[in-house]
Amino acid sequence: MKKKYFWLLFLNLAFGLSCFSQIIMKGKVTDSLQTPLPYANVIAQPLDSLKKMTFSVANEQGLYRLELEQIPYTVSISFMGYKTHSFNINPTENKEEIIVLKEQPNALDEVVIELPVTIRQDTITYKVDKFITGDERKLKNVLAKLPGVEVEKDGTVRVQGKKITTLLVENKKFFDGQTKLAVDNIPADVVYEVEVIENYSEIAFLKNLVDGNETAMNIKLKENKKNFVFGDFEAGKGNKKFYRGHGNLFYYSPKTNINAIGNLNNTAEQVFTYKQYFDFQGGASSLFNKGSTTFDLTNNDLLQFIERDDVVSSNRQFGAINITQEVSNTLNVSAYGIFSKTKENTLNQQVNQYNNAFTEHKALASQTNNVFGIGNLHINYVPNLKSQWLFKTQVKRTNNHYNNTIDSEIAESHNTFMERRTVESSFFNQNIEWHRRQSKAHTFSFAANYTFNETRPNTQWSTTDDILYGLVPIVEDSLYIINQSKSTKTNDFDILFKHYWVINRFNHIYTTVRNTFLNHSFHTKDSQKLSNGMTNDFAPSDFGNLLDFRLNDFYLGINYKFKTGKFAFDQGAFLHHYHWKLDQNSASQNSKWVLLPNSSTELDFSQTQKLKLDYELNASFPGAAHFANRYYLNAYNSVYKGNDNLENELFHSLNLRYNRLSTYKGLRFYANVRFIQKVKGFENAINYEGINQYIMPILLNNAQSTWNIYGKIQKKIKRIDYSLGVNSGYSEYLQQLNDLLNTNYTSNVSYDLSMKTLFDDFPTIEVGFRQSFGHYNLNRNRSRFITSEPFINFDYDFLKGFITSFDYAAFFYKNKTSKQSSTYDLANASIYYKNENSAWSYKLEVNNLFDAQYKSHNNLSSYIVSDSRTYIFSRTIMFSIGYNL
Repeated sequence: MKKKYFWLLFLNLAFGLSCFSQIIMKGKVTDSLQTPLPYANVIAQPLDSLKKMTFSVANEQGLYRLELEQIPYTVSISFMGYKTHSFNINPTENKEEIIVLKEQPNALDEVVIELPVTIRQDTITYKVDKFITGDERKLKNVLAKLPGVEVEKDGTVRVQGKKITTLLVENKKFFDGQTKLAVDNIPADVVYEVEVIENYSEIAFLKNLVDGNETAMNIKLKENKKNFVFGDFEAGKGNKKFYRGHGNLFYYSPKTNINAIGNLNNTAEQVFTYKQYFDFQGGASSLFNKGSTTFDLTNNDLLQFIERDDVVSSNRQFGAINITQEVSNTLNVSAYGIFSKTKENTLNQQVNQYNNAFTEHKALASQTNNVFGIGNLHINYVPNLKSQWLFKTQVKRTNNHYNNTIDSEIAESHNTFMERRTVESSFFNQNIEWHRRQSKAHTFSFAANYTFNETRPNTQWSTTDDILYGLVPIVEDSLYIINQSKSTKTNDFDILFKHYWVINRFNHIYTTVRNTFLNHSFHTKDSQKLSNGMTNDFAPSDFGNLLDFRLNDFYLGINYKFKTGKFAFDQGAFLHHYHWKLDQNSASQNSKWVLLPNSSTELDFSQTQKLKLDYELNASFPGAAHFANRYYLNAYNSVYKGNDNLENELFHSLNLRYNRLSTYKGLRFYANVRFIQKVKGFENAINYEGINQYIMPILLNNAQSTWNIYGKIQKKIKRIDYSLGVNSGYSEYLQQLNDLLNTNYTSNVSYDLSMKTLFDDFPTIEVGFRQSFGHYNLNRNRSRFITSEPFINFDYDFLKGFITSFDYAAFFYKNKTSKQSSTYDLANASIYYKNENSAWSYKLEVNNLFDAQYKSHNNLSSYIVSDSRTYIFSRTIMFSIGYNL
């Protein structure tokens, strides 16, 4: 009951704040002939410097709208090529004002005005000091206050729903353009301007030729932060021997940039994750991705080492340095190194429904120890305005240890298994690119790429209970110890040539010639170590793989791009010839031709309203392990056997995207619809008895179809920002279980509704509600889940130097099928102090304020629905002292 009144109080508070009296000034901006001036900037600057300015960008009809207080303002209206018009007002009631600007084509004074948001073609520029309030500490806090920009917990940044793929600082990549290290470490007070650049290309003269999916964000620094060392250091001590140490050091000059980051903590703070280790891949520029075949190189032996969001104990060490040096006007060299060491313990309890055939109660306690390093060298050579060379070298090395204790209970059967795994992996990539603009009509690109990757996992399973009964030739013993050694090695070479022919401004033809050669080896050996010292080798029972897989993909592609009116079309096709060889217990080879068409249609209603439809027919090949035709152990309860009759997958991909930004109406809206239909697709055929499973991949026609719809609308009404986001996914797929082919259905729908205060002299309060629904139909057995989450976020700066923050969420989880439910509360609070004239800062923070023990959620694999309870990190109370350079 107390929680109910608590939420009603905040909802009433938010509603009351939205009713604060405000004065609306609106009208139209035209020239002397009464022609509307679209995207003119209208700025109202308070005469009181302590008050915050307000602004509006006129829409396509020249209409503008300002929300003002009852204080004096200077209103300035500007438009490129016209004289800036300014006047003073002291509003007391709503009014309409038609503003006429006089032409001044030779004047450049207009560009001196610092506009809050400017939109020019495919670039949006934000002046951040127009949006921040002073309580921001890192770049992520700044970005979160820019209209249309979102920062997710994992460091992903999205603008109007589109992911930022490259992050730049002063036009140079920050640690290879990854966003997490930047948003978590760049201080907020050094940022002057943020640019969002669509269709970004590292090669300047290719920008208007290729419409890629790259979107870059360029962080521009304040002038007093250039040619100057800046950064911050922080050390903290908490309860239960918790500690945290963090440091950033930055130096930017016209020719030299240096970034250094270090972190030590045992509070489960994620600085750089194992998932990001995978994301830091070498290879050719993404502008060559169109028309290429994808290859399933997923390394399941490494995926289990990815850090969990929720752990019960953690110890992390991290260090990174990035250096960029402009050697000359033609040569730029950059390099970075990253090191990470992580130890974690996790605990998870599950209730697994195996298609309702039986129920398993399972507990997993794991310990991971990850060590990895990444080194990268990037050379950019521009001998003249028409040519550019890129040389990229990357090395990665990782060494991981994993211990897992598994308790499994089915009916009266109770089993305990121990799993120990060590994995060493090495990665090397060398990429060379050459680009030349021969003339206005002809531009050429050439790329050569080589990749080496080797992974060597060794696994041991041990138990006193029956293990893999009927699946492996086990010899009865008092203690069952099963060992597996595995090796996966890849050598891939890729070469590409591309020609861009600009017939005229509205007609382009692009041709591509490319060849990709893959040479993969896959070796496994499984055996049982007996208590008498002998070894029971499983090889005579069709275990053990010695496979070499080679595939050559040669293809030709052509695309015709043309523009008419507000429409832009890009139509093309890629003709692939695949030739692959398998050499295992016997040799075989196959070849085939595949035609992969693609098309793109874009409608630009205006600079702030766009609609784009993309379609591709894609092909994908499985990795070598999928072809291995002898058995190998996949887990403590499953045996895997590949299928040497597999071929490529084939699937249609359709993507529809719409976005609109209107400062006149205070509206931001974007939506994305994605559909994938597998014409031919891989699915695992599974036979199981109890928890023991035999798995084999098969190729099925019309194997799967998937829909995903995501959209968000934000509306500013007076000084309250309202937001509604919806995410809906639906999947239908075939699956073979115990030799029976079934059609399964899954659907997930979630929405979040929130309102956020935007007052100058009032706390920033966000109150909202999230809810998600999961509905799974596996083999005609249904499971339904609901999670509800009301939440509050609170930020307030007060008394010239104090900043307090608080976030709270209540979770209500329900399994509607089993009638099980649980509730828990998560909250964090902090108070921060820094005197404006001092370099020292102090912070007291509490995480997991109510000391919640676990989270409840549901999971879905291809044939198992899990009701899970994941234990989380205990409450931490930390006092930190910081120093800003």
